[in-house]
Amino acid sequence: MANDYSWTCPYCRQVATIKSDNLSFDFHNFDKNNKLGELGIRSHVTICPNSKCREFTITAALYKATYNQGWRPVGEPIISWNLKPQSSAKPFPSYIPSPLLQDYEEACLICSLSPKASATLSRRCLQGIIRDFWGISKARLVDEINELEGKIDSTTWKAIDAVRSIGNIGAHMEKDINLIVDVEPEEADLLIRLIEVLLEEWYIRRYEREEHMQKVIESAKAKKAQKTQTNP
Repeated sequence: MANDYSWTCPYCRQVATIKSDNLSFDFHNFDKNNKLGELGIRSHVTICPNSKCREFTITAALYKATYNQGWRPVGEPIISWNLKPQSSAKPFPSYIPSPLLQDYEEACLICSLSPKASATLSRRCLQGIIRDFWGISKARLVDEINELEGKIDSTTWKAIDAVRSIGNIGAHMEKDINLIVDVEPEEADLLIRLIEVLLEEWYIRRYEREEHMQKVIESAKAKKAQKTQTNP
């Protein structure tokens, strides 16, 4: 890889420019009379340049291989693996309820292996978020989503409703959230992206706002105490 490229660390979430001293890759070819012929496994390690992080990711992919002044991969990967971290799940703060994070992380982990199981976990996570954050509890998830209308900004509600209305997701929002139904990979991924937006918009922004306001309150108290000491 001769060219530098932009990369977002899945651990610290910092955007960084990856250079040759931040990555390592190799290509291992083999045949050994397997049924597909010449193959190769490409491994790729990326180290986060952030001095406060320095985490690393490991990915691998299986390709058809050809020899051209050395063995090289051909075309798109036959199989890809995320070895570290094992999924695309973003790191979220521990103040978000752990059951929500567990459902989200498992949904990410199995998204490509079983989209329908992933979507089931995401639907359960979505219901958990609505119940925990907004205190809305109905018999059906679709009713809880409808109850949200008017309580949140229209853009966020439209995004939730748009995901709800897509294909198989929309067809089964009115059923038991634990029911496993057929879902396309793209639909499962959309649900995951929605969960990420809601965790960011609701939990993290509320926490940051409250933290900022608390600092303002403490600063004002300190100023008042200082004045009292100066002018007894």
